[in-house]
Amino acid sequence: MEFFSFLLSGLLGFITPAGVIVDTAGENAIRSQFSDVEKLQVRVDNAPIHQLLRGKIEQIRIAARGLQLKQYNFRIDTLELETDKIALLPRSIQQGKPKLKKPLQAGIRLAFTQADINKFLQSADVVNLLAKLDVNSKNYLNINEDVVYKFEKPQFQILDNNRLFFQIELRSENDQKPLLIKVETGININKGRQIKLIETLVTVNEEQVASQFVEEIVKNLNQRLDLRNWEGDGLLIRILKLNIRPSKLEIAAFVQIKPLNTFVKKRLSPSASSTKPLTQIQVISQPISEGVR
Repeated sequence: MEFFSFLLSGLLGFITPAGVIVDTAGENAIRSQFSDVEKLQVRVDNAPIHQLLRGKIEQIRIAARGLQLKQYNFRIDTLELETDKIALLPRSIQQGKPKLKKPLQAGIRLAFTQADINKFLQSADVVNLLAKLDVNSKNYLNINEDVVYKFEKPQFQILDNNRLFFQIELRSENDQKPLLIKVETGININKGRQIKLIETLVTVNEEQVASQFVEEIVKNLNQRLDLRNWEGDGLLIRILKLNIRPSKLEIAAFVQIKPLNTFVKKRLSPSASSTKPLTQIQVISQPISEGVR
């Protein structure tokens, strides 16, 4: 969920002390948040200059395709974002460290492809992470022998009827036949604030795992997927729509970042920022929806 603050903090990063080139720096500021961008259009509906110097921006709209995250080998297929009016503290603009005066609110739509998710799961980042995860058979797999297993070969698939499929192998340290774990689950959104796994089925080597064991794991995961967990950091997210269709996941959400949001403060602090100085480029003139179709 830090991604939302990571992205929206970038919107503040291109507001300069002069206040007069906010629209020309917008696209480059967003590009600086990613290692690669296939298509990007940014449109800033800017108030008159004197209004901007008072900390007011009417609206920012972004439409993009093929966004590659810097930190992880993960690609976002589609991103569309539209903010409400933005209010900043005027003095913070002059200091070159724009801060929110009122909560920043935006609607956002994200799309992820099955191919990109699988590419991420098979990336070096995930492979190295899985290599560090040891599973003791006595503790987790109800096997008498004291064998340590490691995760390998994760795969993800989007099914019909709002269901997802995931499988992974557990291979023992003595290179015995791996255990094949398959997970199939439905996804439900509860009041926009919680992503819930429902009707989850788990098999190990085609044998179904006891429902009591699965329910305990799902309960723990559902608690972690409660978006209210992030509200203490000043980040409010409500999912408006989740569309699971062949080979693609689409999420539409409302996002609000409060002025004291801890993630944004980290992103905008000079010590935490690793982005390069921005250069001026020309903002688009056609409607934002035209460029990414």
